[in-house]
Amino acid sequence: MRLDIVSIFPDYFAPLELSLLGKARRAGIMDVHVHDLRQWTHDRHNTVDDTPYGGGPGMVMKPEPWGEALDTIAPAPAAPRLIVPTPSGRPFTQATAARLAAEPWLLFACGRYEGIDSRVMAEARTRMPVEEVSLGDFVLAGGEVAVLVMIEAISRLLPGVLGNTESVSDDSFAPGAMESLLEGPVYTKPPVWRDRAVPDILLSGNHGAIARWRRDEALRRTARHRPELLARLDPDALDKRDRAVLEEAGFPERGEDMAH
Repeated sequence: MRLDIVSIFPDYFAPLELSLLGKARRAGIMDVHVHDLRQWTHDRHNTVDDTPYGGGPGMVMKPEPWGEALDTIAPAPAAPRLIVPTPSGRPFTQATAARLAAEPWLLFACGRYEGIDSRVMAEARTRMPVEEVSLGDFVLAGGEVAVLVMIEAISRLLPGVLGNTESVSDDSFAPGAMESLLEGPVYTKPPVWRDRAVPDILLSGNHGAIARWRRDEALRRTARHRPELLARLDPDALDKRDRAVLEEAGFPERGEDMAH
């Protein structure tokens, strides 16, 4: 997969040299290019922003450097998928990450200030797919943090990035039987730490009972932390034990609804 990133702070992406991402780059799984937007400015101050038309606070990123950047990185007929992090975009989810992981080429545009002149995205849409995405209902100082998060979520789904491929299928929000449930608690050695013991079931060797325990804990944690996710569960996929766990977790009305 090829990844291009445009930012006025290219040093922000030094973490892409570390850990699994760095290994993936060195292995050739990811071909990453980070570009400084200011190289496409032509004044002595390398200006990338100006005051907004219509008034208002803050500054807006100018269209000229962005237009030249996109022309240079992806000259026609090249057509990467352009990803623009913005609070006004569609939510970035695990499903989004999985879909983007199947793309051969992603181009990330890191906005700053009040955002990028809207004409840039309108023009880009005439020659490449453009997606505006949001990490959540909050505002960051710029798109760099969001892009790092998205790249990590996407890259770990690429074949060869994770040593254990089962880690992906066991993730929270991973597609499958446990879809929309949070992961339950996890433990490792030693079996007792500061008088706190690992649950006996995990030491039993009974894989069926362990799987049941993990599902119960996932249901409980989801009910406690993200109850809105329970609405996504397929009632037909829930057994009697699932409904009992939900009732124990304080969702008797949900358990009753799912029983029908």
